[in-house]
Amino acid sequence: MNKERPMESEEIRELRAVLGKLKQEHRDLDSAINALEESGRADALQLKRLKKKKLFLKDEIIRIEDELLPDIIA
Repeated sequence: MNKERPMESEEIRELRAVLGKLKQEHRDLDSAINALEESGRADALQLKRLKKKKLFLKDEIIRIEDELLPDIIA
């Protein structure tokens, strides 16, 4: 993303749409992880993969939110 020019409104709409999908997927993964842990039948490898995916999604959410928020000069 070019930091020198302001984002176009279409770009902003697309980023917000992607952000919404990522947040929903993150919530869904959180629910799935909790359900597996509570069931007592959780496969350790499966849980590790789900948690890694959840962390990746969180990083992407933060990256997109940073793009959407204007830089604040202190």
